Amino acid sequence: MIRFEQVTKRYPDGTTAVDDLSFEVAEGELVTLVGPSGCGKTTTMMMVNRLIEPTSGRIFVNGEDIADVDPVRLRRRIGYVIQQVGLFPHRTILDNTATVPALVGWKKAKARARAAELLELVGLDPKTYGSRYPEQLSGGQRQRVGVARALAADPPVLLMDEPFGAVDPVVREQLQDEFLRMQAAVRKTVLLVTHDIEEAVRLGDRIAVYGQGRIEQFDTPGAVLGAPETPYVAEFVGADRGLKRLSVTEIQTDDLEQPPLARLDEPAAQAAARLREEEARWAVVLDTDGDLHGWVGLDELALAGAGGTVGDLAHRMKSWVPVGAPLKQAFGVMLQHDAGWVAVLDGARFLGVLTPAKLHEALRRSVDADAQGVARDQVEFDSVADA
Repeated sequence: MIRFEQVTKRYPDGTTAVDDLSFEVAEGELVTLVGPSGCGKTTTMMMVNRLIEPTSGRIFVNGEDIADVDPVRLRRRIGYVIQQVGLFPHRTILDNTATVPALVGWKKAKARARAAELLELVGLDPKTYGSRYPEQLSGGQRQRVGVARALAADPPVLLMDEPFGAVDPVVREQLQDEFLRMQAAVRKTVLLVTHDIEEAVRLGDRIAVYGQGRIEQFDTPGAVLGAPETPYVAEFVGADRGLKRLSVTEIQTDDLEQPPLARLDEPAAQAAARLREEEARWAVVLDTDGDLHGWVGLDELALAGAGGTVGDLAHRMKSWVPVGAPLKQAFGVMLQHDAGWVAVLDGARFLGVLTPAKLHEALRRSVDADAQGVARDQVEFDSVADA
């Protein structure tokens, strides 16, 4: 846990970087600090490991006032990831990762074993990459090593300063996904600094939006996007905050429609008759185990010869997403495949389809749920239709 109590940082020239800051980060929570350059977000983070000393106020880490802790000892039990990684060029990847365990007195074998474990966690095979040097890795791979090194001594707190800012957008999104997967497994208390509101929304359990040395709003991503507390926050998150909200609104089973279904081994004429009866133009096709196979159109079924089956005509499904995926992912799949709907799966099990109308409804329900302080599935559909 991290707690700031009335913390101010003022420089000798009179510049106030952080002004009377008070907030708390719960154990296992990932909080993103976001704002423009010079707003005080990096200063805030660097005061946690005493790379910058506050002018006044108190900072606590796991209940301990950090002013009473030796700075070197404090830093060795706080993970720290920076944009340019900071790997030692003359040391192998395995030895770079084992840096902090070695500094705190772990035996070499234990430190290297822990380093290998962390490299596995961030998706780098230690047998392949452990003996390499930083210059032999891509930017994304070096960033993974930086995260592994920060976690190697199992610190309860992790500080991350623009950790994914030095890689291209495709690699950045991959690293963000991997970090979220890793955070779900290790549950560290994380402060992550970024200037990118989309990254802040995507990663943070809560977001602190900085103005000039002050936090303008500290809330969940959905609340920041759906109900900005000040004109400054509204301007900072952007006029397209509704689109950004797609990134933090997950697909739920209540969002889905149930289309007509057909089986691979079903006679084509039988499936066609059922679609006509239901006034439907297509059906989702399931295999003999009830798992998703694809889809088939009524026109194709109607032209099938005697003895033909649905399996003879079915198309493999390309447009699908897992339940719990963000609406943004579903929207992207629709656009990629020029599809009017996407199938939603739980593993291989078909749950239903998400249509553009249902996507919009889910988004509106999410906004209303935040406004009412209730779960999304408790929002009445009428309130969405009337919105």
